[in-house]
Amino acid sequence: MKRIVILLCALAAVALIASCGPAKPKVPNIGITIYKFDDNFMSIVRDKIDTLAKAVGTDKLVYSIQDGQGDQSKQNDLIDQFLTKGATCLALNMVEPASAPVVIQKAEAKKVPIVFFNREPDATEMAKYDKAYYVGAKAQQSGTYEGEIVADYWKANPKADKNHDGKLQYVMLLGDPANTDAKYRTEYSIKAVEAAGIKVDKLAEDTAMWQTGDAQNKMQAWLAKFGNKIEVVFANNDAMAIGAINALKAAGYFKGGKYMPVVGVDAIPEALDALQQGTLLGTVLNDADKQGQATFDLAYSLAQGQSATTSVGPLCDADGNPAQNGHYIWVPYVKVTKDNYTQFKK
Repeated sequence: MKRIVILLCALAAVALIASCGPAKPKVPNIGITIYKFDDNFMSIVRDKIDTLAKAVGTDKLVYSIQDGQGDQSKQNDLIDQFLTKGATCLALNMVEPASAPVVIQKAEAKKVPIVFFNREPDATEMAKYDKAYYVGAKAQQSGTYEGEIVADYWKANPKADKNHDGKLQYVMLLGDPANTDAKYRTEYSIKAVEAAGIKVDKLAEDTAMWQTGDAQNKMQAWLAKFGNKIEVVFANNDAMAIGAINALKAAGYFKGGKYMPVVGVDAIPEALDALQQGTLLGTVLNDADKQGQATFDLAYSLAQGQSATTSVGPLCDADGNPAQNGHYIWVPYVKVTKDNYTQFKK
């Protein structure tokens, strides 16, 4: 009996020593959700993040990329699941950026850092949580570049003023009205045209929610209503620009000298093809590759408990100025026209 007691004590001592040994490090766990998988631009960003995550290896990183399906309530459920399953960082492309405050509160309660990307939440809400970050591009710059491309074309081609009234008559295809990028691309594209000394006359604007098919339908309706009065088509992204081009082709444009300048944003492969074919006047590179890279690098650093600057270097404030405790990464836009599009084709 005495031997049994001694043996049990010895086993208990071994178990105690083992339990006090070095704990197995927790594998970083990133929960990632995209507002909508079938968005042309975001599919490129998603593929970049997925490629980088796979390269790290399952022994060093657990991650999940889920489709928000354009439904904020579904995306909220996904975020709750990520937190329940032990995410050590969230990387979120929000369906509705206005819903970010609720997400921030949930993450803050668990002290989980967040990297918002491409769809920018309100800066005031972001500032309430010291572990909230944003990766994206300045929408004001993309709108300005769109407007400058149009202004350059208008000044170089007097025949662009079809009715010779000295004004540029345009239609505008809008993205999601709740999206900051849509707002600024619309506003700053027209500001840039006016800054070039060109008077404008808006014939129509309407949302096509970033979608090619919706944009094609809108453009068909505008052609039926305004016909040859339309002198320029602005689109908040390339997917909608392609939709407008499809409608214009069906109406006989881009052959026999009948032309309509169309501009977009993103420089997706289809837009570069359209530039090559002469059906798109210009676009603005929204660098999906760099946004995906920066989003992953930042999220992976945070997921490991490291400093935000470990992988991405100095961050900026909401205005893009260098800041010691910055929480923003801004990826610059680039004008893309028939003169330089080949350098962006892969």
